[in-house]
Amino acid sequence: MIKKLWQYLGQYRRLVVASPFLVAIDVTCELSMPLLMGRIVDTAIPKMDLNLILQIGTLMIGLALVAMFFGSMNHRVAAVASQGFGANLRQALFDKVQTFSFSNIDTFSTASLVTRLTNDVTQLQNTLLMSMRLLTRAPLMLICALIFAIVINARLSIILFIAIPLLVAGIALVVTRAQRLFREVQVRIDAVNGTIEENLIGIRVVKAFVRENHEKRKFKKSNDDLSGTAVRAGHLVVTIMPIMTFVLNATTVAAIWFGGRMVGLHTMGTGELIGFISYIMQILMSVLNISMILMMSTRAQASAERIIEVLDTVPDISDATPALAAGGASADSGPVVDEGSVEFQHVDFKYTASGKGENVLSDISLSIRPGEFVAIVGGTGAGKSTLVNLIPRLYDVTAGQVLVSGVDVRDYKLATLRSGIGVVLQNNVLFSGTIRDNLRWGNSSATDKEIEEAARNAQAHDFIMAFPDGYDTDLGQGGVNVSGGQKQRLCIARALLKKPRILIMDDSTSAVDTATEAQIRASFRNNLKGTTIIIIAQRISSVQETDKIVVLDDGRVVGIGSHEELLATNPVYQAICASQMEGVIVNG
Repeated sequence: MIKKLWQYLGQYRRLVVASPFLVAIDVTCELSMPLLMGRIVDTAIPKMDLNLILQIGTLMIGLALVAMFFGSMNHRVAAVASQGFGANLRQALFDKVQTFSFSNIDTFSTASLVTRLTNDVTQLQNTLLMSMRLLTRAPLMLICALIFAIVINARLSIILFIAIPLLVAGIALVVTRAQRLFREVQVRIDAVNGTIEENLIGIRVVKAFVRENHEKRKFKKSNDDLSGTAVRAGHLVVTIMPIMTFVLNATTVAAIWFGGRMVGLHTMGTGELIGFISYIMQILMSVLNISMILMMSTRAQASAERIIEVLDTVPDISDATPALAAGGASADSGPVVDEGSVEFQHVDFKYTASGKGENVLSDISLSIRPGEFVAIVGGTGAGKSTLVNLIPRLYDVTAGQVLVSGVDVRDYKLATLRSGIGVVLQNNVLFSGTIRDNLRWGNSSATDKEIEEAARNAQAHDFIMAFPDGYDTDLGQGGVNVSGGQKQRLCIARALLKKPRILIMDDSTSAVDTATEAQIRASFRNNLKGTTIIIIAQRISSVQETDKIVVLDDGRVVGIGSHEELLATNPVYQAICASQMEGVIVNG
């Protein structure tokens, strides 16, 4: 685990390597103090040698300043290295998540990924900080102080060889029991983050249905679960202090009792006893510091396992190695989407992350010519969105092939494939920033003229210009200050800016009125003649003028043809049309 995480120290490795040397100087200076103090008490004071007292005192002050300097340097080095390590690790995790397919993201919950990128990384960062401060210092202090104590009086040191194993055994028992609880704490944090995320995303629905009290109760449960688990873990941790205090006091009393008798018998000096007690304090404090590091390491181990789980995840959708050469492209660059043909050849698909093992799509065979305007219709759960998600490889087929421009989509580089395909997903997502910034997601180098043209084709220009700041209007997080229909049209304009060979719209005009939707379709026909357009729509009025309609039912293609052909021959399509005509008649 340490080996895997070591690489993320990056340019800060030399600071981690330098830290023990800084600590060694600090510890050496600090450990000299009791010996020098003992010399003052046993030699200088009895002789009333003021010069010796001043010499030793000056030396002690100098050593204290040196220890302070190198200790401060180590703290600074530890802070820089730990913060840098945390930044590198967060970046690596974020970069890794960007490579995940939809299926990989389905495996981890969003809340869990957020926790791993924040809380778990912070745990490792803090553990590194404390380790650089104490991991070298505490063992070195323990060993050296023990040696000095033995040098002062080997017989009296027997007390330490009794106290230290007792202390270590008690701490080991606590740490072992705490490890399971710390893992549970991280899982509880996931649950709290999930509850918060769900509530904030759906806050409008919560208020519309007056479900605030329900959400409060739900959050209280997850919050109480977290606090309860954290308290249980905390109870274990705090038991270390009573153990430590008891052993420290018992050892000090024993040292004073037996050491005092030795002083009385003149087999040990008073200064030596003072120095010995100082070393006891340093030894037992070192054991305590080691126990703190072990406790932090136990929690950090749970966090590290969760982080490494993400870092070790192999994206199930990635660039082929090597990509095929096609369309005149070299083997290095791979094929390009040079025309908009799409072909499904006996395609099966199942969501493997669900574990159900049932096909969502079965034996799909379908051919779409370049420039065709194709609609896909079907009932809820028929597999429409899943079908179009296979074209840009948001998911991979379980069996069969999906061809774009005559090339299997798995043989494209992902960036090349997706740059040739514009997708407007069912869930319209906008980002914080201006309208112009959001539209440039489609083409970061687009000119103002190109942005306006795409907005006009999506029937978005007029409402954009109605805002006081026009294209420089700040949308806020998620586009909170635009309506659902406006958000859909902005997402369409964003996809159009890519000038894609294939444009996929997954129920992307559902919030747009029929007149505006007709204008969008007319604009597509007039301005996107070379682009293959695939739309998923619920309204028959949205699809009846397309070149071809594909009817899906229970994950299978049950009809392909024009509106008139399907209306005459296809029972599923007839049922869809009939249900919508009944709605029109009733409303009329």
